[in-house]
Amino acid sequence: MSDALKHECGIALVRLLKPLEYYKEKYGTAFYGVNKMYLMMEKQHNRGQDGAGLASIKLDVNPGERYISRVRSNDAQPIQDIFAQINERINLEFTEHPEYKDDVAAQKKNIPYIGELFLGHVRYGTFGLNSVENVHPFLRQNNWMHRNLIIAGNFNMTNTNALFDNLINLGMHPKEKADTVTVMERIGHFLDDAVRKLYKKAKAKGLNKQEASPYIAENLNLAKILRKSASNWDGGYAMAGLLGHGDAFVLRDPAGIRPAYYYQDDEVVVVASERPAIQTTFNVPFEEVKELNPGNALIVKKDGSMKISEILAPLERKSCSFERIYFSRGSDAEIYQERKMLGKLVMPKVLEAIDYDTENAVFSFIPNTAETSFYGMLDAAQDELNKQKNEAILQEKESLTTERLQQIQAHKIRTEKIAIKDVKLRTFITDDSSRDDLVAHVYDVTYGVVKDSDNLVIIDDSIVRGTTLKKSILKMLDRLHPKQIVVVSSAPQIRYPDCYGIDMARLEDLVAFQAALHLHKDRGTYAIVEEIYNKCKEQLPMEDISVVNHVKKLYAPFTDEEISDKIAEIISEENIQAKVKLIFQSVDNLHKACPKNLGDWYFTGNYPTAGGNRVVNRAYINFYEGNPERAY
Repeated sequence: MSDALKHECGIALVRLLKPLEYYKEKYGTAFYGVNKMYLMMEKQHNRGQDGAGLASIKLDVNPGERYISRVRSNDAQPIQDIFAQINERINLEFTEHPEYKDDVAAQKKNIPYIGELFLGHVRYGTFGLNSVENVHPFLRQNNWMHRNLIIAGNFNMTNTNALFDNLINLGMHPKEKADTVTVMERIGHFLDDAVRKLYKKAKAKGLNKQEASPYIAENLNLAKILRKSASNWDGGYAMAGLLGHGDAFVLRDPAGIRPAYYYQDDEVVVVASERPAIQTTFNVPFEEVKELNPGNALIVKKDGSMKISEILAPLERKSCSFERIYFSRGSDAEIYQERKMLGKLVMPKVLEAIDYDTENAVFSFIPNTAETSFYGMLDAAQDELNKQKNEAILQEKESLTTERLQQIQAHKIRTEKIAIKDVKLRTFITDDSSRDDLVAHVYDVTYGVVKDSDNLVIIDDSIVRGTTLKKSILKMLDRLHPKQIVVVSSAPQIRYPDCYGIDMARLEDLVAFQAALHLHKDRGTYAIVEEIYNKCKEQLPMEDISVVNHVKKLYAPFTDEEISDKIAEIISEENIQAKVKLIFQSVDNLHKACPKNLGDWYFTGNYPTAGGNRVVNRAYINFYEGNPERAY
């Protein structure tokens, strides 16, 4: 994606099922879990580079011994930073106590981060909140082992205000309104309640206080706690949690908006946001890594038993299609094929734009995530070229010479590495014109491969704000003097904000929204802008379930092509000499390419939860009133 766009997060959970001595004997180290967590987090660094955190729990420790360790970082390279801190501490212990090196029991007792249960998290900081205090995992501490709660997640709730008020109604005093805090405190409330009830039952059975602890651990019903906790959540989430005594869970939202995958064998239970992270880290085949179903929780008890429980009734499956287009690692077998198909399906529009002139066309991509879609586009281009060759041969078969046949067969699809991202330039000069000139040079181009009679076709995975295209890419491509620059988006037009974890909350930042506003001005229908505002305001007192998305009315009068052409005007500055054409994927083709991930609210405004419509209307009100705040 040429536009800088930050998004959600990544989670990784590992539960070792054997004694630590087993891993020492088989793999040469009792730090097997720590090593695997490093790989799992590093393989998901695409999901967050602003912060990282790791928490570990030791099972069955003696009173007075520390059993929870946590480290967090918002360093420039946070994953490396937290594991550097862990390694430094481990090496210090071994230096001061060389007798620990072959004594696993001593290591577990005295060295932090060695344990049986691990939870890791990588994140992007959204809306400027990137202090280390905002880095997951979050910890809710208590002297009762069972009431210690560690939470990390890939999520965003649309109804944080309502969740906050609910905590107040429960008699609590939350320290802040952030959705992570409200979620953790709600789970914590029902966890506390469950522990209290079990303690009373233990006393009724004649157990003393010490005997009550193992009774509570064995009988704690995490599924029941999660059902109560999540009953009024509205959002997209893959929520992971650890309890101090050793239970663990991962809960996925009922629409399946955010991803979660798991793997189990006799040594480990593993959960991650991305399937390839598990495949690579544990060297297991594609089919052995399962997807956690929407509305379900994977629960691992302290004794190592695992079960999948339905927590919330599944809604219509609306897994995020942006995961497939851009965010998730393209090394996933399904995602790779889906991205290729996205490129293939958009190719007919490209051929129309270049008048099927494959001889005078150069195809390329904007690095780096669009490369797979580029390969799919090339497959379709090659099919078209083969068709053209066959037609030429059949038309000229009566007079075809060997020389002419060779000439026809020599025609190839021209592909070049055109756009190169040189460096992340720092805009240290505050003057606007100077800063714009620096931004214009973020990308460089390959000279000498494009003729002035060529159509230059560049595919990107999506176009959100259009800023990088306007300020940098188009200016650099125009230096090659092509006849036409065709910018292709493998995703449809992004018309609506996200509210489930992606940093895309302001309508006015979306270039498709700006295009619709311009079209209404051009056609003298701009009064609709105020009409929509009034409709949105009317719905403010309504319950979420009754709210409808009135922002759809802004786009309704226009075809996709009309909006695409207006976007092309917006991003083409006057000094661009080449004709600029923008082509977007259709929503129907998106669904064909990604049939199991139909979450398309960015493009259609069809939000998968009731809170989505309230958020998009609030975003519109904020736009109209000039309010820069996010809508949720």
